[in-house]
Amino acid sequence: MPTVRTASTSTVRTASTSTVRTATATTVRTATASTAHDPSSAHDTSTSSPPSTVHDASTSSSTVHDAISPEASSPPDSRPTPHPNRPAAALAGRRIRAALIGTGAIGGGSHLPALATLAEEGETEIVAAVDIDADAITAFCAEHAIPHAYTDLDRMLQEQRPDLVSICTPPTLHREQTLAALRAGAWVWCEKPPVPTLADFDAIESQEGTDGGPYAAIVFQHRFGSGARHVRRLLAEQALGRPLVAHCQTTWYRNTAYYAVPWRGRWQTEGGGPAMGHGIHQMDLLLDLLGPWSEVRAMAGRLVHDVETEDVSTALVRFENGAMATVVNSVLSPDEVSRIRIDCERATVELTHLYGHSNANWRITPAPDVPEEEAAAWQDFGADVPSSHLAQLRELVASMRAQARPRSSGADGRTSLELITALYKSAFTDTTVRAGEIGPGDPYYTALHGGAPGWAPVGFTGSKCEGGQSNDSAVNDSAVNDPASSKEVPA
Repeated sequence: MPTVRTASTSTVRTASTSTVRTATATTVRTATASTAHDPSSAHDTSTSSPPSTVHDASTSSSTVHDAISPEASSPPDSRPTPHPNRPAAALAGRRIRAALIGTGAIGGGSHLPALATLAEEGETEIVAAVDIDADAITAFCAEHAIPHAYTDLDRMLQEQRPDLVSICTPPTLHREQTLAALRAGAWVWCEKPPVPTLADFDAIESQEGTDGGPYAAIVFQHRFGSGARHVRRLLAEQALGRPLVAHCQTTWYRNTAYYAVPWRGRWQTEGGGPAMGHGIHQMDLLLDLLGPWSEVRAMAGRLVHDVETEDVSTALVRFENGAMATVVNSVLSPDEVSRIRIDCERATVELTHLYGHSNANWRITPAPDVPEEEAAAWQDFGADVPSSHLAQLRELVASMRAQARPRSSGADGRTSLELITALYKSAFTDTTVRAGEIGPGDPYYTALHGGAPGWAPVGFTGSKCEGGQSNDSAVNDSAVNDPASSKEVPA
């Protein structure tokens, strides 16, 4: 029998049995459940089987890697200590070594193709992949010619020393997995939502490099591509005049079968409702175009679904530049659409799409007194580069080579999470919330529900786990770890 290796942090009880197994945020759990809000994962029907052994794909089948077993685990005093922070490796003149964490729909369907495209161009090489399902990760690596398969993130980081770690696991795991990668000197590209709370985000930012990386960036691919770049430039140069009125809409439809998956609609395992998991992309793009927000007033409701979180929210947002916006996030809308509209002094800019956009999805309508030649110039978006993981990854790799902080990291990546946190606080307290107001000591800093009556999970005590994470006493990670609960259903 191979030596069994378990890492730390939380003890998890599976929903189907009373067996207790040690797990950790740095040991990858079900990747298929990682991005259920993302369209690319909506039809993933794979499941997560109980953890077993994973063989290194580069060795014979008799070599065993990363054994994890529910029947045996290391005592706490024998757990491996985290290796100390090391600086990001020099990247000049070589490929960037990348590792994929979580091989579900978003990992295999979006991150892997982006990394593979850049590998074909000589920019990256995929050196390893990690997942809790030993059989699945072995097959995945064999299929995609990835040389090393792991079920243990710490061991992969120590042995492969990747430059870039792509995290595609459930939100509840993002914090510890990101911290582990940063401590190992790897840059991080983490799926949205980045982490469940501002406290978690700040813990990650505190572990980033201070001069040249490593940094942790969030997957906000809607910011990237030729359309967003063109409109951002027009707004920054004030070619369209001052922005005045805006509308941000993510009105999608999710039925009761979607929420039958046990971890959905729960604060601890999903992070939030449609404001957090669905509308975050459009809100992030709106902030990227309009700049900092100053205050928000919001409402939230459970109108259809029997969930802990909301299924619809609306908000009024004021920006530092004076613009005012309405924001609507819904999973109750059969006519699905994602939309941003910005009315400026000299033109209206509108983006209408669903899960991604190209130049054709943008429309600029000039005011009547704008000269025709100027209005015509606004319509020149250049070569069409659709929003995509690939578009963001290209820019991230360029930032890595320049040893520069990438977009959607640090303060730039935090702004969307802060707005969403403020939206929830405003909705649950019936108050106006201002930017910068939510910090240590505020209940919404460590839990998006803030302990609000009627919104906090039943039995919530308001106590805090180590590192500032909220401890919802009535909720554990069983929905993430239980193989029976991770099966995706069509959105």
